[in-house]
Amino acid sequence: MTFPYKLVATDLDGTLLRDDHTVSGPTREALAAATAAGAAHIVVTGRAVPWTRHILDDLGYEGLAVCGQGAQVYHAGEHKLLTSLTLDRQLAGLALSKIEAEVGPLALAASRDGLEGEVLVGPGYQVQEGPLPAVFMNDPAEMWTAPLNKVYIQHPELDDDALTEAARRAVGSLVNVVMAGPGVVEILPLGLSKATGLSLAARRLGLKASDTLAFGDMPNDIPMFGWAQHGVAMANAHDDLKAVAHEITASNEHDGIALVLEELLRTATRA
Repeated sequence: MTFPYKLVATDLDGTLLRDDHTVSGPTREALAAATAAGAAHIVVTGRAVPWTRHILDDLGYEGLAVCGQGAQVYHAGEHKLLTSLTLDRQLAGLALSKIEAEVGPLALAASRDGLEGEVLVGPGYQVQEGPLPAVFMNDPAEMWTAPLNKVYIQHPELDDDALTEAARRAVGSLVNVVMAGPGVVEILPLGLSKATGLSLAARRLGLKASDTLAFGDMPNDIPMFGWAQHGVAMANAHDDLKAVAHEITASNEHDGIALVLEELLRTATRA
């Protein structure tokens, strides 16, 4: 049996993970069957390594993971950071000032670089992911004292779509602005995306875009879908991602990844 793709790339939140942050039995089994049939599995997430590592460890995942919206390629089995790209802090400060000039004061958080990089959370910023490692800062100047992978922004009135659009209008030529999940709008190095990180990880495995099946649920997955041979959006996905997906499957709560992989495995068995 030959599985039709050599690489299966899965987002984490809202895609591979159910809403309780676990992976279902059928999804685990389908991924195991796909890898047994010759496909590599790469996790591709907006989370930086410190917010991803415990999930991968719990899964027994030992392969490569693309973290931090593509900024980091992490070897889960070796607990080693292979590549990491940081955000120019002077440029980020300029971008924030330009955005605030357009929309008013923002609540800020930031992800520090490295295996142990803390997420710094400023006044008013609402952390979305529950009990994950975070350091609360009273003085916003603390944010700029060490290398950063990205900065998170929130607005007291604008929703995620409106804030993302306004920020892109203000600073789209300086930095990347992506919406990664509910309440999660991020400022990244210009040109960085999940696609750039995934291409680096795939190259390490001797694989390419035409080998790749990708699953996702949010607008930050759009570049990954543009790079991969086939992009599958979850039923719970943002409309912007559904609009560019080759296929829409069931939600993360209803084994959407497993359903697609199982059908591909059945087709490969019949071939």
